Amino acid sequence: MARRTPAPVRVGADLVGILVLLACAFPVYWMVSRSFLPRNEIKGEDPVLFPWRGTLDNYRKILGDADFADAMVTSLSVTLLTVGVAILFAFLAAVAVSRFRFRGRRTFILTLLLIQMIPAEALFISQYKMLDGMGLLNSVIGLTLVYVASVLPFTVWTLRGFVDGVPRDLEEAAMMDGCSRTQAFFRVTLPLLAPGLVATGVFGFIQAWNEFTLAVVVMTDPAKETLPVWLVAFTDARSRGVDWGAIMASSTLITIPVIVFFLIVQRRMVSGLTAGAVKG
Repeated sequence: MARRTPAPVRVGADLVGILVLLACAFPVYWMVSRSFLPRNEIKGEDPVLFPWRGTLDNYRKILGDADFADAMVTSLSVTLLTVGVAILFAFLAAVAVSRFRFRGRRTFILTLLLIQMIPAEALFISQYKMLDGMGLLNSVIGLTLVYVASVLPFTVWTLRGFVDGVPRDLEEAAMMDGCSRTQAFFRVTLPLLAPGLVATGVFGFIQAWNEFTLAVVVMTDPAKETLPVWLVAFTDARSRGVDWGAIMASSTLITIPVIVFFLIVQRRMVSGLTAGAVKG
């Protein structure tokens, strides 16, 4: 018979969990609440905890800016393309590494780890020259290429673990029932890999959506900026003034697509994080 956890221990664990939740949620609350305050109250000496006399002026300023819509379209296009292309190639590579034995397989796996250790800043010059030579600067395709290259190693490594977790016996049983190897894989194995595909897709989405430095290097045209780069417009380097209200409002709007995407894939995401559990 399993021993019950003492009540004081359970209460203590619950309190710790609540404190951790509050610590994680407070920065988000602070960002959203500041977005409803005028500039003078944000920079005031007495912090305003609850924006009872809030205003929508910051949101009107953001939504009335035509550059915001352009940056939103650019970010969405680059992010969705990055996720789709990265998952496709990572999926094929993970299946090849997990299911087949070929010369150079171990070298390929070690290379993925070594690539992850290279600082992104060390590749800026070569990436810029490559895209410039191909005529892909200030283009969605060009930025997508460098984003895919940055997320692909981790995505392949992660998906390889999910593919390894699916027993080959399932495919062999399907083949004994008359399926070809390809049919067995797509009918049996692929549905079981859906949580892993979603989990790696979330990683690629967040990384591409929030990325800043590569976008600064590749998108030099102000009309082609992504949302993180567009936010810099609210910082005046000469006067050292920052429009915090506009920054908080735009940051709140930028987080909405991420929240929507996460809510859509939440169930699959949880399944993917627990896919390593043994089921009876």
